[in-house]
Order: sequence, then C-alpha cells, then structure tokens
Amino acid sequence: MLIEINPDHPQPRRIEQVVQAIVDGGVVAYPTDTVYGLGCDIFNKKAIKRVAQITGLPASKTFSFICPGLKELSRYAQVTNYGYKTLKRLLPGPYTFILKGSRQVPKMMLTRRKTAGIRVPDHAICLAIVSRLGHPIISTSAKDAEGNPFRHGWEIEEALGNRLSLVVDGGPVPGRLSSVVSLVDDIPEVLRVGAGEVDEFLS
Repeated sequence: MLIEINPDHPQPRRIEQVVQAIVDGGVVAYPTDTVYGLGCDIFNKKAIKRVAQITGLPASKTFSFICPGLKELSRYAQVTNYGYKTLKRLLPGPYTFILKGSRQVPKMMLTRRKTAGIRVPDHAICLAIVSRLGHPIISTSAKDAEGNPFRHGWEIEEALGNRLSLVVDGGPVPGRLSSVVSLVDDIPEVLRVGAGEVDEFLS
C-alpha cells in the first residue's frame, strides 16, 4: 500500500499509520535525506530477517538504524566527548556513523566488534516515524535489480510493493547514499564517501 506524506509537514495521522505497520511487525519503505530506505522495528528479529530476504542480503548482515536525535542516539551508542561534538555539528545530516553499541542494542544489530551504524537523517518523515515509535528502526537502502537506489516512493511500490507492508511516498529524494564514518576509539575513518562532506576526516 502506498501512502503519500508531506515531506515538510508530515501528517500525524499518516505517521501513526506507518508506526502501526511497524509495531505489527511489518517492513516499510520511507524517504530519508539521501535515498529511500527499507525498515522495521530493531527489536523484531522476524521483521529484520524479512528485510534481509527482500534486499537479498545475508541474514548475518548488520543493518544501520535511525534515531530521532542525539539524546536518543546516546542511549544506543557509547559516545565520547569527541564523538558528541562531531555528531552535534553534523547531525541531522547525510551520514552513517559507526559507534560502539550500548547494551540497549539487540545483539543481531551489532558487528563482531560490537559496533553499530547509526543515522539521524535530515528528513522530517523518518524522524517523525522513529519519534512516534519511541525507538529506532532499521535503515537499509531500497535498490532496484541493478543495485541503484530508488528516488521515488511509487518506484518502490511498483517493484516491491507486494513484499512490503507499506510504502511511504514523500516525494523525490537526492538518490546519493550517506557517507559512512567510523568514530570508534575516537579515530575517524571514512568507510564510504557519499552525500555528506568527509574532508575533515581525511586530513
């Protein structure tokens, strides 16, 4: 099912509809400040495995997740003073930061090094979803058969609609993946150059 949500002023009733689909164990597609993402509740193992099936990724794949802000992020990650200053300056924004996960994060969401990829996108719809839900949702790029990220909700509805509980159409998104930066042990390392500026981490 495709539902349209205003990207600047998300309608609370429609956000509630998306949140209910997630609470019910569904997988949903939603816009971010980079590409459209596929997501579900990070505490629902069955839904996480479903995301892996839909994307064709191995079940052992660790997904990034979206937090509504720095306050919530610090519940799910160990954030040092350096890390906090960096995050405060760059978030919300087109970054995925790799941080040591806290005990709040389900084990299947952590890498072997006990790290997690965390996003706070600069997009009102996905932030409204996680704020209303009360905890993070998985964030993995929705891509076509050639591996290109979808830029429109209707494209996802046509390609994957029958495999998803709900597709949010929030208009077009830039279509460039987030930059991935590890801040583990306060040693910045750029793992992927994407939409966010990373020059400061390369010097």
